Amino acid sequence: MSPQEAPPEVLLLDIEAELSICEQGRVVWSEEEFPVAELAYHLALWLRAPTAGREEFELDSMQAEEGLIRVVNSDDGWRVGSILTPDFWTSPIAWEALVTAIQDFDRSVREGIATMGIDPAFIPKP
Repeated sequence: MSPQEAPPEVLLLDIEAELSICEQGRVVWSEEEFPVAELAYHLALWLRAPTAGREEFELDSMQAEEGLIRVVNSDDGWRVGSILTPDFWTSPIAWEALVTAIQDFDRSVREGIATMGIDPAFIPKP
């Protein structure tokens, strides 16, 4: 089966790339073969939900450990972390900055998918 013929659920799991969480230019967590299409999919659904900006995010992946990517709200703003680095959280940022970062991530994933000759429409837009 070619990528162009694959159903969306296969594409969500099989499209992988390096994903890193950075703080002030320092990589604190990175995985080389992360299901980035699935993460983009779940983040888009999170941003589109009526509760966006009020509920926290925890990646509920079909292939990655639950909580591998977490976005939580603190008194000072939104922070990103992972169960793999429980003592590390990014510095807090405003909701608008978080949304911009997610949209940038989404755009990067879509561009990568398109260069593979696959229509990225199976991922909802955030």
